Amino acid sequence: MIDKEIEKLRYNARAKFILDADNSDRVGSQLPKYLNTPYEFYFTFLRKMGGSSKLLEIGAGMGENTRILLDISSKVHVTDISPESINVMRKRFSSYEGFSAEVADMEKLPFDDESFDVVCSAGSLSYGDNNVVMNEIYRVLKQGGVMIAVDSLNNNPIYRFNRYTHYLKGDRSKSTLVRMPTIGLIEQYTEKFGHAEVGFFGAITWTFPLLSKLLSEDVLAKFSNWVDIKFNIKKSAFKFVMLAVKKKKC
Repeated sequence: MIDKEIEKLRYNARAKFILDADNSDRVGSQLPKYLNTPYEFYFTFLRKMGGSSKLLEIGAGMGENTRILLDISSKVHVTDISPESINVMRKRFSSYEGFSAEVADMEKLPFDDESFDVVCSAGSLSYGDNNVVMNEIYRVLKQGGVMIAVDSLNNNPIYRFNRYTHYLKGDRSKSTLVRMPTIGLIEQYTEKFGHAEVGFFGAITWTFPLLSKLLSEDVLAKFSNWVDIKFNIKKSAFKFVMLAVKKKKC
């Protein structure tokens, strides 16, 4: 079985459990404060796009980040490869007039060229071929449109090892390890789109299992943010946030 089918079955099973338990409004989990900062930046970028922007979220899962998008934009379309995950989101967000959802592979987005003002992704880039996904995002964006993503970075060997252990446990497929975003991929987006703003976060997140036993969440969050701002250590970062702007044709 190919990895894409493995991931689809995994997320179908997770979503079906939520539907069967009628817990669609309890999707998602509360992150520790010291892991929140990149997501705060992600939503800050999105809020700057304006409420009238036509927005597409790819790899949306069960809508863990979608509700905030619906508060930001009046036109939100979401896609995911898992039909059951789409069913969860349709149930969760049925009251929003500007919401629509569709089963779709992010490598083959079923939309016309230049259909959206914004394409966003929260942790989903490794679920497709990096170059194919980048080109599809570029294709469906209008000229001057933006791609905004928050995701994990794969340059730190400690994080690579941790993800490999999850692969050995059967919690993730091998292709998601290979496709995990790197600084090299960020540079490809910058070259393809013409302009990108990137922030790197969590340079010392690998120390948190130990430090969390000594320091409170608030102190850890402040210390982590201080290190990121003071030293801007990219290669050991845990997360990144990227805003790439599709250059307008002259």
